Amino acid sequence: MSLFVKKPMDALMNEAQETGSHTLKRTLGAGGLIALGIGAIIGAGLFSITGMAAANHAGPAITISFVVAALGCLFAGLCYAEFASMIPVAGSAYTYSYATMGEFIAWIIGWDLVLEYAVGAATVGISWSRYLVKFLAGFDIHLPESLTVGPWDGGIINLPAVFIIVLMSLLLMKGTKESAFVNSIIVGLKIAVVLVFIFLGWKYINNDNYHPYIPDNSGSFGYFGFSGIVRAAAIVFFAYIGFDAVSTAAQEAKNPKRDMPWGILGSLAICTVLYILFAHVMTGVTSYTTFAGKDGIAPVAIAIDHMGTADAAGVIMPDYPWLNRAIVVAILAGYASVILVMLMGQSRVFFSMSKDGLIPRIFSAVNPKTQTPAKSNLLFMVFVSLFAAFVPARVVGEMTSIGTLFAFILVCIGVWVMRKKMPELPRAFKTPLVPLVPILGIFVCLFMMVFLPMDTWIRLLVWMLIGMDIYLVYGAKHSNLGNGTNNRKGMKVARYTGLALSALLIVVGFLHQYTVGFDTDRTLLYISLAFAVVHFGVFGRKLGRDESES
Repeated sequence: MSLFVKKPMDALMNEAQETGSHTLKRTLGAGGLIALGIGAIIGAGLFSITGMAAANHAGPAITISFVVAALGCLFAGLCYAEFASMIPVAGSAYTYSYATMGEFIAWIIGWDLVLEYAVGAATVGISWSRYLVKFLAGFDIHLPESLTVGPWDGGIINLPAVFIIVLMSLLLMKGTKESAFVNSIIVGLKIAVVLVFIFLGWKYINNDNYHPYIPDNSGSFGYFGFSGIVRAAAIVFFAYIGFDAVSTAAQEAKNPKRDMPWGILGSLAICTVLYILFAHVMTGVTSYTTFAGKDGIAPVAIAIDHMGTADAAGVIMPDYPWLNRAIVVAILAGYASVILVMLMGQSRVFFSMSKDGLIPRIFSAVNPKTQTPAKSNLLFMVFVSLFAAFVPARVVGEMTSIGTLFAFILVCIGVWVMRKKMPELPRAFKTPLVPLVPILGIFVCLFMMVFLPMDTWIRLLVWMLIGMDIYLVYGAKHSNLGNGTNNRKGMKVARYTGLALSALLIVVGFLHQYTVGFDTDRTLLYISLAFAVVHFGVFGRKLGRDESES
């Protein structure tokens, strides 16, 4: 059987209709799914990335950047909504790709989603720890630095990061209904804080801060002007990541054909409006230039400090100093819900991959009492918490962005393919204007991928090569639809793909080094060359093997 064998639609439908104690429990309605999406979308990215992107790239036009990023999400979201209503099975983009483009492409996207969910959850856990330290310091409570950062950053272990990941994992193991209830409470808190910031800040907007709305380009690509708006869109796109996690819960929705489109598009719409209003107020109460060189919650803190009246000396006295502390509480809550949804999404993707035989069966074992993949949650709890405890968080936000954009592109392609190949299948929700919407989704997402830094592409390519190794050693051999690694048609295509990725890794490695200068640190270049050379050997030596025509 070919590596490009597609999973039959009747098999997917049977999977979606499974009932009993060893299947996932259907407990989520439209409201719960929308809350799930908002829980994943609104994190600290809104409070920190917005100021940096405005100061360095877009100016007040950061609101346009949010619209551009939202358009890419909208096109992909419409495609996700059709798939989720048509194939109500856990697994998100992985499952959709398996049904439309075959097993090999499905594996690539499934492995790619690990970047978005598992690795992303660890990174968010590390950031949660940083904000907890900052919050407690406000009450004169100081945690030992050796226990709040990993060894790479001068400490021993990041215990707060481990704590929040373990807590969210235990909540997931308790049950989907309980997890959704806690998430809904957190979502309410986050939305309340964002609305308070918008409402209180609106009367302090100074229209002079919006001129010029689109600052002139500085002479460098991506710094203000049109290119700056697009670069900022690629950066703030990270703040939108999460709505696709709704689709991983399709098998736990009460009425997926009706509720999944509402969950995906509803959460995206609500967050887009909040983001644009938030950015408009933030750049209106003070000039975008004041956010330069700030990180963490500093941009929001600066905006809040300008919400007041000037005294005789011209110094602004903030009217709402307590709001900064409320923002930190919202960030802590926001990060917790992001971790919750990411861990849930990852376990559901691996649940589907395990049921298809591509990874070990333990990942699809369901606890008959809680009807959750508790063993999978436990394994991810250990893996993600260890990662958060000892590994520093560096550029993983951009890694998560590029992985998600890649997933969006494949989903857009998948809807287009399904309309061509299987037009007769019933669809509770239909993506409008096919193929225009999928093509626009592909274009916008690819456009934003191109604007991400080269070192992000290096990490993506290294990650994909590791995934290729696992698939060729285990996944292809144990697949339910395959019959062993040595006699599956398409192995040469997989190996040529590995060679192409290796060659691309070398090119991107040198491009990155060229952009930063050959006199600077060359670690990434050496890693790129080493990975590429090893995989040239691994894939190249097997190309002479014959394939079975089975």
